[in-house]
Amino acid sequence: QSQLKESGGGSVEPGGSLRLSCAAYAYAINNYCLGWLLQAPGHPREGVSAVYSNGPTTYADSVKDRFTISKDVDKNTIYLDMTKIEPEDSATYYCTSDLNCAVIVHSPMWLEDWGQGTLVTVSS
Repeated sequence: QSQLKESGGGSVEPGGSLRLSCAAYAYAINNYCLGWLLQAPGHPREGVSAVYSNGPTTYADSVKDRFTISKDVDKNTIYLDMTKIEPEDSATYYCTSDLNCAVIVHSPMWLEDWGQGTLVTVSS
C-alpha cells in the first residue's frame, strides 16, 4: 500500500485554478524526489512535475508556466498549484516518489509507487 495520499481534485472551468496536495506517510519527503503524474482515460501515465530533495523543480513542457510544484517539509506534504487550466488537463493526478526526479517527469513507466490519485475534471 502506498504511503502517499492525494487530495484536492475536483471540477474546474477552463482558465481556472486548483491546488492538489499530497501527504507522505512513513518517510520524510526531504530524502526523496517527489512529484506528480497524470493519467487520462485510455492513456498511459505521464510525468507532470517533480521537486528535488534539495529544492529545485522540474516540469513537463505541457505545464510549464501554468503549474507550480512546492513542498512543505514540516507538513511532509507536496502541492501542485494548477493555473490557466485547460481541458487537456482533465485526468487523474497521482503523487509519486523516486530517487531521481528525471524518472518522474520523463520516464514514469519505471516508477513503482504512487498514491490512489485525485480526479481533476475540466469543463465549462
